[in-house]
Amino acid sequence: MIVRYESDGSIVMITQNDHAQLSGLMASHWGNNTFEKPQPYASLVRAAMFHDRGWIRYETAPQLNPETGKTPSYREVPNDRVQLEAFEWAGDWLSSIDPYAGLMITRHRSGLWQGRYGVITHPPAIRRGTLPPEIQTFIARSEAKQKVAAQTLDAKEIAINYNLLQVWDMMSLYICSTAVLEPERIEPVPVAYSGAAGVAMTLTPVRSDTIALNPYPFDQPSLTTTVIFRRLPQNKFKDSAELHTVYFKTAPQIASFKLLPGPSP
Repeated sequence: MIVRYESDGSIVMITQNDHAQLSGLMASHWGNNTFEKPQPYASLVRAAMFHDRGWIRYETAPQLNPETGKTPSYREVPNDRVQLEAFEWAGDWLSSIDPYAGLMITRHRSGLWQGRYGVITHPPAIRRGTLPPEIQTFIARSEAKQKVAAQTLDAKEIAINYNLLQVWDMMSLYICSTAVLEPERIEPVPVAYSGAAGVAMTLTPVRSDTIALNPYPFDQPSLTTTVIFRRLPQNKFKDSAELHTVYFKTAPQIASFKLLPGPSP
């Protein structure tokens, strides 16, 4: 769950799965004269759209920190046994539907604890230090599965597609994670499968709901996206029951954002 504590005392809550749907929309429209269309197309879009399915169980009952009365954002949620099992289930679930997409989201999950495997140079990766033993065990088991799944696939293609999935994830998080957007840069962003170097993509807010991208990666002149969110009127709760009641009673809203080409430097 993406949780934003707003200045007016409310909190905005966006499920990881709704954030992933935004990533999937971006993936589905990716490709033009500058950027090669993702391949295999359906599997890459599917991976982007369901890359955070491991949070679906948590999002049926968001946790509450009893000491603060607040609900944590996703980076603060403990990676306990139940959550690790949910992450593993998500990879197995999607792999049973689409093995390539399943490989992508299992690699995405194991990579998040390891600086996205170093494929993104900016923004800088979170430094996590020595990982707890249970996460190290999870990673080892996941990477063993990934190795088997990738045996007959093109390693170079997999590396580019993993990079693309990180870009789509970060572009969606950029939109979802803050109320006031600031200029940002993501690099490298792959442009082709031929070995061409990736590029730096700038994201520049033009208005509160409009973002200019340079270079522009989509297959139509502009792309309108939507984010489903709930704005809870309070940011502290006496217990989990109150949090869940307020959350479930709060009607979902939709915010729209327009992505368009930025001016050439």
